[in-house]
Amino acid sequence: MALLATSPPAALPDHRTRWAYLLTMPWLVLAWGYLLLGEAYWHSSATFAQATLLNAALLSAGFWAQARVAAVISRRLPGFGQTLRRVGLTLLVHALLAVASLGVIVVLYTAFQLFGFTPSYAVLLKAYALNLVALVLALGLYETFHSLGQWQQQQLDRETLKRENLHVQLQGLRSQVSPHFLFNSFNSLSSLIADEPAKAEQFVDEMARVYRYLLQTNGGSAAAGSGADELATLDLELGFIASYYHLLKTRHGPGLHLTIDVPSRYRQHRLPPLTLQLLVENAVKHNVILPARPLRIEIATTPQGRLWVRNNLQQKATRPGRFESTHIGLANIRARYQLLAQPEPLVEADAEYFTVTLPLLAQFPLLTP
Repeated sequence: MALLATSPPAALPDHRTRWAYLLTMPWLVLAWGYLLLGEAYWHSSATFAQATLLNAALLSAGFWAQARVAAVISRRLPGFGQTLRRVGLTLLVHALLAVASLGVIVVLYTAFQLFGFTPSYAVLLKAYALNLVALVLALGLYETFHSLGQWQQQQLDRETLKRENLHVQLQGLRSQVSPHFLFNSFNSLSSLIADEPAKAEQFVDEMARVYRYLLQTNGGSAAAGSGADELATLDLELGFIASYYHLLKTRHGPGLHLTIDVPSRYRQHRLPPLTLQLLVENAVKHNVILPARPLRIEIATTPQGRLWVRNNLQQKATRPGRFESTHIGLANIRARYQLLAQPEPLVEADAEYFTVTLPLLAQFPLLTP
């Protein structure tokens, strides 16, 4: 009859449906028998047994049939923010189905004159009201299990996301403090000190900003339960990229160009921290950078509100003994978007450009500087 039995996601066992069935069906079968047959239901053991078995079969058939309908509703409206719509639609659909189910049972009882049943509006109204009570109870049970399951899954995803962020940030920090990077940075600084001390001072300031941001994102993610370590604002990431680009530009000079065109309305949207650094670093690492063949990196937004990072393709030739890119950076970015239950970044490459399009998130915990 009008009981809720919503199928859970495929990754979870169907324990919620079974619990709803076990906790509502026994008393509903007994109450249904008494409503239809009155005191006669208790006076004969044969009547009691036969009516109970028949009602259990009919009600169980209705339960599992309506479970299929409820499963569709649950799949279409699975989120926390859709709870009111999901509950309201479930109540409406099952209330209508309860009328049909009640009609089938009454026709069956009347046509075969089972157990001396005599239909009346009062009995039918009480039976329908009982179905609605059972529906509300079963719905409450399911939503409790459903919310608890989603909360547990969110906690697991949050912890996994923290570990992924920490791994990526540690990798970024490790690459930046590598002897190779430090050697290039200090070599650039050394040449500036003698000839252009003002630029040398600016270089030191930008280098300090780069490391400060890396250490801050590391420290935030390492703090258990901080809640503000999962995402950074786009404005914060672009500020970091400006400092990071200054170091690269000092080294590569006219061989490297970065263009940023992001409207202010998107600056407070969020994305996983160090995402832009990974993309810029990959572009610099895998492409030829020469004054005669400059590498041009562009960061902009699409009309749909996504972030667009593109560079012209002029890939370095792979020398014997060197491995091609393993795309670990892109894999890490994809994994973090998956953990946020967001669309994956779109990666496109043609003869001229390599483009990565990133979703921007409007409402998530943000990384504070």
